[in-house]
Amino acid sequence: MTTGERHADLLDRVREQLAGRSAEPDAQTIAEAVRSEAGGLLSDTDLLAALRYLQTELVGAGPLERLLADPLVTDILVTGPDRVWVERGAGLEAVEVAFDDEASVRRLAVRLALGAGRRLDDAQPWVDGRLSGVGRHGYAVRLHAMIPPLALDGTCISLRVLRAATMDFTTLVRSGGIPDEVRDLVSGVIADRRAFLVVGGTGAGKSTLLNCLLGQVDPGERLVLVEDAPELDPQHPHVVRLVARPPNVEGIGEVSVRTLVRQALRMRPDRIVVGEVRGAEVIDLLTALNTGHDGCAGTLHANSIAEVPARMEALAALGGMGRAALHSQLAAALDVVLGVARQPDGRRGLVEVGALERGAGGSVSIRTVWSRDGESVGAHR
Repeated sequence: MTTGERHADLLDRVREQLAGRSAEPDAQTIAEAVRSEAGGLLSDTDLLAALRYLQTELVGAGPLERLLADPLVTDILVTGPDRVWVERGAGLEAVEVAFDDEASVRRLAVRLALGAGRRLDDAQPWVDGRLSGVGRHGYAVRLHAMIPPLALDGTCISLRVLRAATMDFTTLVRSGGIPDEVRDLVSGVIADRRAFLVVGGTGAGKSTLLNCLLGQVDPGERLVLVEDAPELDPQHPHVVRLVARPPNVEGIGEVSVRTLVRQALRMRPDRIVVGEVRGAEVIDLLTALNTGHDGCAGTLHANSIAEVPARMEALAALGGMGRAALHSQLAAALDVVLGVARQPDGRRGLVEVGALERGAGGSVSIRTVWSRDGESVGAHR
């Protein structure tokens, strides 16, 4: 029997012994279980090797731990035992991280699913959840995993690392994230208490821009932030942070973003901020914008500012709001749309600024007032 086979056999026995414990095992607990199951037949060297192997298999994110510790990594993608990819801001790149076999990848996926309060097995072959305190730095992580036979080539794991966005306004201007030519325009949106949305694709820097803009809000104002996962951390003295909660493994206990938006309305906010509008909570955000809460904000997944009306129509439909009602609410609620994107050189930042216009038929469109590539005003009607 090879060393790997001995470790795998030992792993099965140790895992069975630890299965009844509710807490994640620490190094001492694992060591005691290893000694117990090995029956004193391992040398100190073999015991240490087995302990390291088992810690990788039983604790945290296993072989992915060192990637989570990299402050530049935003996404980790596993598509096979020896096919691991990361995103560090310049596109996906393969890394030299490998699992022993497909079974090892699946064991990690199942363990992470349990950590998110979900199940992952043949009856429920995919999982979508959120992990807290993953990695040595305790970052929140969005998890998605899928196992065969739906994932034809083996277990797939996708981790999105949710590090708090902390860059301030001055730093973002200095780095080019906010071009100097629109610095006053953007800061004026905050000073004039304009309601605004930050829009862009996945990983385009929506949270980074919103976070730095919130740091520009008058210190005397009270900000109530509502998020699906904790990403915003503005440099402001009066912030209330509300974070949604997914259902547990029994499918109960969920607290949605929409519920939290409703609660935020009762917390005497000066500004309500929704970290990302993903569904029917867009209706409650529009309600907040139309009830005297000037300067509210949010982020929305859209590839350009021109797509915003159609995107919001689709989300509002999830809550039963029709197109005409949505456009009526939107025209009264929103003033400015800020579009962010990733540049060819990998840098992320502001690329478009738009203002809302209401046509003769009542429908809302976005008029471009500035774009990084110099397009004329009105190019995105």
